Amino acid sequence: MSDDADDVMGVIAQQIEARFQMPLADLRRAVAAAPHASKDATVVVKWYGMLAEAQEVLEKAEDALVAALDSAPGDVLDDPVMALAHQVNAAVAVRDGRAMVVRHYTDPNSVGRRGPGAWRGTEAALRRSPALQTAAVPSAAPTPSVPVRGATR
Repeated sequence: MSDDADDVMGVIAQQIEARFQMPLADLRRAVAAAPHASKDATVVVKWYGMLAEAQEVLEKAEDALVAALDSAPGDVLDDPVMALAHQVNAAVAVRDGRAMVVRHYTDPNSVGRRGPGAWRGTEAALRRSPALQTAAVPSAAPTPSVPVRGATR
């Protein structure tokens, strides 16, 4: 893993450990032994595993791109090199999306994770009137037809 990847994965692992008050390896073993004991722990372990897989895919795609760039002649990038660059971009998007999911499940205060009634403010907002007054658009008087140059009737 690159240093940046180690840092990102390490920070997320620390967040998980802080949330569940145990080392990640112990949490994984606990979830494997009793997957129904804690829904939150099971989901976080699952998504962290998927995040680690996405990180591996990203690293392989980056390695392939670097190798292709090292062997590419000149400054012009051909289609296969560009395809590798697109694979790296897609792998980054997948990794970042999975990291967001893990962070969501490790934050007990994230939207939708605050227990029953977490959406009460949203319901109240839905019952209020719109911020802007809305009214039907007045019907406009018919506009005279103007011929378009070059058009046939």
